[in-house]
Formats: sequence, C-alpha cells, structure tokens
Amino acid sequence: MPSRRSVLAGSAAAAFVAGAGAASPAVASPGGLDRAALQDALDRIVTTGATAALARVDSPAGSWRSSSGVRELGRPGRPVAGGQFRVGSITKTFVATVVLQLAAERRLRLDDPVQRWLPGAIPGGERIRIRNLLQHTSGIPDYTDILFATVEDVLNVRYRTFRPENLVALAAGRPPVFEPGTSWKYSNTNYVLLGLIVRRVTGHAYGTEIERRILRPLRLHGTEVPGTDVTIDGPHAHGYEGVEENGEIVPLDFTDLNPSMAYSAGEIVSTTADLNRFYRSLLGGRLLRPAQLTEMLANPAGELNYGLGIYQEPLPDGRTLWGHTGSIFGYRSYSFSTPDAGTQLTVSINPYFGDFTAALRDLLRIAFEVRTPAARTAVPATPVPVLGVRLPA
Repeated sequence: MPSRRSVLAGSAAAAFVAGAGAASPAVASPGGLDRAALQDALDRIVTTGATAALARVDSPAGSWRSSSGVRELGRPGRPVAGGQFRVGSITKTFVATVVLQLAAERRLRLDDPVQRWLPGAIPGGERIRIRNLLQHTSGIPDYTDILFATVEDVLNVRYRTFRPENLVALAAGRPPVFEPGTSWKYSNTNYVLLGLIVRRVTGHAYGTEIERRILRPLRLHGTEVPGTDVTIDGPHAHGYEGVEENGEIVPLDFTDLNPSMAYSAGEIVSTTADLNRFYRSLLGGRLLRPAQLTEMLANPAGELNYGLGIYQEPLPDGRTLWGHTGSIFGYRSYSFSTPDAGTQLTVSINPYFGDFTAALRDLLRIAFEVRTPAARTAVPATPVPVLGVRLPA
C-alpha cells in the first residue's frame, strides 16, 4: 500500500502553497525585463524539484511568460506557457471578492453571524461572523485534516463527488480550535461555508456568481470553476504525487481528480495570464468599491498577515505584495501583485523530488526587481497544506 509520503519530501515548498483601475500592464520601460534571468530561475525550479513550471510577469517594464520542464513524464514536449493548471486556494480570493461585492450591495453584512444564513451548519454559528470566515479567525477545524489524513484516504476519494455540506459536516463533528475572533488559524472549512453563503444569498452556485461577476467582465477565458469535472480541459502539464511501492517512491499521475473535494476552498482552474489580470483588476479597484477594497486589505491577521481572502508578502527591500498561494494534488501556485497593481507574478509548479525554494526565491526577486542582492527574498509564506498529505515530522 502507498505510505504517507509526498513527492516533495524534504522540500520547504511542500507546505500549502489561500476607483477604476487599469486592467492591462503599462508600456515597457527602455530597460525591459531581464528575460534571461527569469528563464534561468524558472529552469532551476524544474531542475531542483519539479516536472514542469509556468510563469508570467506583467509590469511597467513589459510582460514575459514562459515554461520549463515536460508536459508529462516519459514523453517529450515542453509545457504550453499559457496552459491551464489547478490553482488551489487562490480560489479563496475570488470567493472573498464575491462576498465583498454582496456586502457592497447590502445583501449581506460582514458581521452577520453564520447562523443567520446557514442555520445549524456549524456549532457556535451564532458567534461566528462572516468576517471570521473570510480572515480565518473563526476557530472552525479544517476538514482536510480529517478527509486527507493518509495517502490511502486520498486515493479512496480521488474521484468521489462531495456535496459541500458533507465537507462542513466533517469539521462540525470536531471541537473548535479557539473561540471566534480570539486567534488565527487557516481552515479550508471557512471558505466552503462562504461558498454556501453565496448560494443562499444569491440563489445561485458560488461558481455561477464568480463567472458572472469576475470571469466574464474581465474576459478570463482560461479560468473555470469545474465542479465535478475531473479533467483539465485546456493544454496543461501533468501533476504527480509520490507513493511508495515495493520500497520505492514512485510518481503517481494525479492530474485528474474530482475537484468537489475542494469546492469553494480551492477548485478553480486558471492560467498565469488570467490570474495576473485578476489581481491587477482587484487591486486596481475594478472589482470592488473603495470601501470594500479597503476592508479587504485592512488589519491583516495571523502569521500570514491575512486580510479577507488575500494576504501580505513582504519583500526584503521594504515593499509588500498582496496575493495568495495555492495547492492541490500535483500543483502548487503562487500569485502576487504590488499594492498599486503595477506588477504581477504568477507561477504554477508541478512538484517532484527536491527543493525548488531557492529558485522560486530568485524568480520573485527578479520579477519584482528587488534591489537588495545581499538580502534573501522570501518565498511566499505558506499555511498548512490545503489538499495534500503532510510530510512526516
């Protein structure tokens, strides 16, 4: 039987890696982007710990996109640079944006108790506010800790269709981690509940609201909320997880899976171009009114400096980025932007044996033009795995 091992054994990246503004990047500066350095860093991500990697930078210095590695192990062929991938918890920023839009329309309030919209869904729902769900200050246990305790658990449910109520019920049977609003802990259950609240408020599935409010207006044609579709429809690199067979760790192709296991906590499929446009439009004020955008970014909490569906990532030169990371079996994703919506970087990585942390750090440094070479650019901070088996201690 497979053992409790990840293909990223020994890698720091194994952790779960979540006014009107211009929606397109500025004209390139004379200097332009250092494309050779960006490509070198992307190639090193693959050589040090991945089967494939995609990246895109959009900035005042121009745009760059590329790929490295192979589409599928054992077959030649470079990944399509504009291909699709599973974004994992970057889904959370999309969900939070819809919730804040509903708040602006006065169809809900961020201080509404969960009990008002989902009676009896979660113990203590009368004390937990929508704001607590958005910021991971609810104290609700993470259902993924229960559902994916071992590799055997994962394999058993890989193609199973889950109703979101099933996922919430897993967490509802466990005691709270803390009293609402008294601490911070990342929990995917929070965002499953938010997806259900969107459905209750609007009468539509949360994915329908994302499509109507975000995907169509921004023309994010490479982005979809797949529901129970187990395949990635567009060009894509395959994702793998490592399992033990006959004493050896071997790669298991995990590209196909039923994303209902993630629901509104992490099921979206997208592209690097679409995610850059999404964060550029969000931080540029195109998706939220000024009051709601301010609310999203105000008073970040916890070890991630987490706002409402988005978190801060400091650079060593003193600047701060906003964005999210994501993880679902076979895929790790990183998408960050400068607060002024000027520069965005999105990276999709299909992890393999090794540690690509240093190369990813270099890619971030180059993309955001960090001018302090002596300092180590941080890799985006990561909470616990959202949809993956933890490494042994």
